[in-house]
Amino acid sequence: MTALKDWESFYVIVGSSAGALIGIQFVVVTLIAGMPNVQRQTETSNAFVAPTIVHFVIALAISGLLSAPWPGLMPLALLLVGTGSAGLFYELIVVRRMSKQSDYRPQLEDWIFHALIPLLSYGALVVSACMISVHTPGSLFGVAGAVLGLLFAGIHNAWDTVCYLVFTKKETHHDA
Repeated sequence: MTALKDWESFYVIVGSSAGALIGIQFVVVTLIAGMPNVQRQTETSNAFVAPTIVHFVIALAISGLLSAPWPGLMPLALLLVGTGSAGLFYELIVVRRMSKQSDYRPQLEDWIFHALIPLLSYGALVVSACMISVHTPGSLFGVAGAVLGLLFAGIHNAWDTVCYLVFTKKETHHDA
């Protein structure tokens, strides 16, 4: 499949980045867990931290899928539709968790990066995968855009979470 072969370097870079970011996120969460005066809220973690790992894992998984030597595009398309659909469903759960948790009031930026961009990315993944046999080159760009959307949202959200926990929560509990 020459169409997928042309994307090999892209997915090696994206997959490696996602894998490294997953590892870094685990280190950060471990370090934050050891910080004094920082309360950990499970509701808030499920709304803001866990989805970041999920986005990185999905980006890594898609990179692996698109790097595999597929005999045809249909099995790949079905897996991508399933992945995107599961991501959309999960994001609806994330939106509900963001709304229900009480430790932090999400701002517009949070709704954009924790909800909107991932929803659009998973939606683009589903649409692109459905169109892969009809218009392969354009669909592969759509899949790439979806993966980059998840990766960039994850990077933003990881940084935002760390800054919030280190600066805001630490100062709030330290001043008390």
